[in-house]
Amino acid sequence: MKFRTDGLIIKEQNIGEQDKLVYALTKSHGVIKAFVRGAKNIKNSKCAPSSLLSYSRLTVYKSRDSYIIGDAQILKIFSKLRGDVKKTCLAQYFCELALTVCPQEQPAEKFLSLMLNSLYLISEDKRPGDLVKPCFEMRLASMAGYLPDLVMCSECGVYAAEEMYFSPRTGKIRCAACNGAKADGLVKLNEAALTALRHTVYADDDKLFSFTLSDEGLKMLNAASESYVKFRFEKDFKTLNFYKAIT
Repeated sequence: MKFRTDGLIIKEQNIGEQDKLVYALTKSHGVIKAFVRGAKNIKNSKCAPSSLLSYSRLTVYKSRDSYIIGDAQILKIFSKLRGDVKKTCLAQYFCELALTVCPQEQPAEKFLSLMLNSLYLISEDKRPGDLVKPCFEMRLASMAGYLPDLVMCSECGVYAAEEMYFSPRTGKIRCAACNGAKADGLVKLNEAALTALRHTVYADDDKLFSFTLSDEGLKMLNAASESYVKFRFEKDFKTLNFYKAIT
């Protein structure tokens, strides 16, 4: 079977002297693992389009148990990410998350769109990385079926309070009056951070990244989103640890 699709290369691995094995987040088939023959040779036309963080139009051949990329044409290379260590590390974290969360063998256009938009924003300095990151984490988790319940305190039903606490374990919030501060593993949120957390989950796609937050609020927001994806997907993301170490 042969098909054409647009995809972002989210992982690459050398195979032998000339070939590569890549993981691509594609519009039509989600995450696929495919061989690219001769792609390590810089003179090969598939070298650049099959490189990490390249968004390419792929011609894919599918056999019974494997994919082979027969042709690839570059649509966009996020070259500005590669020149900045911090941006590169954040982009690699996004790739690791996508590899963990995004569907396989089924359409994933919305997942791909979220990924491309997030990479574009940090590449072009349109939004700070510490704002894009929690938006990507929470929206990706929600799209994967792990939508948190952030409407009101899970105990008393209050909508907002000076201090609220987010539970990564349950995906719910509690107010300080309901002893949220005493419960283990809860993340403290001020009103602005709670509003931002709700925004990452409930906002329309075209307005996902359209907000600002203080440094304190961003720290709270990132603490909540990081804890949520770690718990939901039961994984300690190595790329996240490295990103946090250098920042």
